[in-house]
Amino acid sequence: MVGKRSGKALLREEGLERTDNNMDLTTWPQINPINQKNYYTDFLKRDDQILPLRLLQEERRNRMTAKARDRDRELAQANTNEATPSGVDLDMDDDAGMEDAGEPLTGQDALGSKVIVIHPGSQNLRIGLASDALPKTVPMVIARKWSMSESEDDGGEPSPKRRRTDDGSQMEPEEMFGEEFASQYNRMCADLKIHMRSNKRRVLPNSKELIVNYNKRTPPETISEHNDPFRVDWTEIPANPKEAPGFLTGKEALRIPDKSIPRYKLFWPLRYGWYNESEYREKKDLYDDIATIIEEAIKTQLNLRRKKDWVQYGCVFVVPDLYERHYVSQTLEMLMRDLGFGKVCFIQESLAATCGAGYTTACVVDVGAQKTSVCCVEEGMCIENSRINLKYGGADVTETFVRMMLYDHFPYADIDLKRRYDFLLAEELKSKFCTMNEGEISPQLFDFHLRVSGQDTRKYTFKTYDEVLLAPQGYYQPTIFDNSQKLKGRRNLIDRSYDLYEGGPNDPVSSAQSAVISLISPIVSVNGQTNGETSNGHTAPAPIKLAPNMIQKINDSERTPASTVGSPAPDDDDTPVPTSTATEALATSVRDDVLPVIALDTAILTSISHGARLDERKTRDFLSSVMVVGGGAQISGFYMSLEERLKDLRPGFAKDIVIGTPPRELDPQGVIWKGGSVFGKLRGTNDSWIGKMEYDRLGARLLVYKCMWAW
Repeated sequence: MVGKRSGKALLREEGLERTDNNMDLTTWPQINPINQKNYYTDFLKRDDQILPLRLLQEERRNRMTAKARDRDRELAQANTNEATPSGVDLDMDDDAGMEDAGEPLTGQDALGSKVIVIHPGSQNLRIGLASDALPKTVPMVIARKWSMSESEDDGGEPSPKRRRTDDGSQMEPEEMFGEEFASQYNRMCADLKIHMRSNKRRVLPNSKELIVNYNKRTPPETISEHNDPFRVDWTEIPANPKEAPGFLTGKEALRIPDKSIPRYKLFWPLRYGWYNESEYREKKDLYDDIATIIEEAIKTQLNLRRKKDWVQYGCVFVVPDLYERHYVSQTLEMLMRDLGFGKVCFIQESLAATCGAGYTTACVVDVGAQKTSVCCVEEGMCIENSRINLKYGGADVTETFVRMMLYDHFPYADIDLKRRYDFLLAEELKSKFCTMNEGEISPQLFDFHLRVSGQDTRKYTFKTYDEVLLAPQGYYQPTIFDNSQKLKGRRNLIDRSYDLYEGGPNDPVSSAQSAVISLISPIVSVNGQTNGETSNGHTAPAPIKLAPNMIQKINDSERTPASTVGSPAPDDDDTPVPTSTATEALATSVRDDVLPVIALDTAILTSISHGARLDERKTRDFLSSVMVVGGGAQISGFYMSLEERLKDLRPGFAKDIVIGTPPRELDPQGVIWKGGSVFGKLRGTNDSWIGKMEYDRLGARLLVYKCMWAW
């Protein structure tokens, strides 16, 4: 028989019974039970409980109060003068730009005149006030007193590196770079001839022999220094070593003679978009050099000599799309502590490029000196999974062009890119002669002048053929580049960023970048018995071997509540890593061991496919707005060549593919900086500014609230 349930039983089923530990409550004072539905907490659930957001609200409130006070004062003056005030109809919205309400601002009061925009790169630093039309470009290098110059370091080994015989003598040009380079170079030459013939272009059968024979027998012409109208003004170093400066930066550093007394050595603190850990012994020296270069650029280029006045200035700093958290947090500390800016905000490169060019949706391709990045931007936001970072650029084209010229008996056979004057000469030759137009390929006669400090000018005459086109073709066949030293010193000084609570790596990852790495090392297995093949048909490097404990660590550290489906891989040597886990392993734990280098056209299509997520409309939008920026792409015919290759890979979208250029005749090298200046002048960006007081209290934790992307 089922009887009526007691009230106590009902309370027990509903979970509402109080825990009185069986005590006699008759002797205790009568206490009313607490209503359980009122159990709650509002800790960190309101904006006024979070310091950055509370300060932002107070700033808006103070601004509105000041505007209302000014409006009342103007009304009072209008009543006295019996005239209509000019500002009665001013909009009280705090996001409206007050600078646009009256006359245009000029001089020191111009909009953005108190904001410094900084865009650092591996080879050049672009810096200027947000009110400037164009940035100032400064080499991202510092020269310090040293025992020997960079060309004398490493036993005087030249760059590009040449092979030598057993007795130390130099090999013939056809053998000095090894069989692998020679075979690939000859294969590229043969493929170019076939392609030119298929396009009905005239190809001379003995073109190579003509230029080789000419270059072999052409001696240089000597020109006395006083007869050279374009002689170089070298940086003068005092004869007394005690009076010589401890360091020099920018163009002055590149113009120091290699044989100067005392010796100076060049340091490039950023290489391939990373910290240059191979040339520094302490990370403090690395950070100090970056701060010194920026500080000297502000003093010399912007004429802001007094550092104590910089607290009145804000700074917009451009960071890579696929950044490292340690780089951003360390940069924030440098800008706040070392340089003493009053406020700082960050913007990503691709977003800055779209701001500078006026695009709302675009696939931004930034070809720099040593780094190439691809990212899709939609409605003012970078699509995280479309970000790709490749470790090659214009400097690789320069070195490959020099190697190809040396292979064809370049008359200046002693060229060494470690020497400062040879480095500047090679950059000049690349910018003048390299092209990607097949119609310009024919035996051509050129000349250049070699200017060395303390020596007479030498004029060289030489001929070129297909080297001028095959060197930039390395963007589509990056194996021709010398990638052997790009991972040297990686993680020697600066470790990766790890999550404070879970202990796993927390640097941002991208599914497109993971796909790029999987193209290079496609199979990740424990025993490593299987090789993969890339999309170009070449055999990929040996797969990465992951120990069972590493697989377990990846499964434990990388798992999130949204991706906990499935069980960890058992400790069995024959158990393969699941596909998702393998991708995460490559993107995080093994990312530092794999150099991301694939063809540029493949990288662009990979980025678009991950950014569009199989949406055909978005795919067409991105393909019709591919915007190429950066100095590495300033080669004649680059845009047309890239467009043709994309159409060949995606014939179904051929009519939609368009390679766009920055509008309004903007220099593609300064578009990203220009976007940073536009961002710094927008009133709506005050949500992103980091002030001194809040940074002193919270430090880098502020980036969670201040970044425009998911930190």
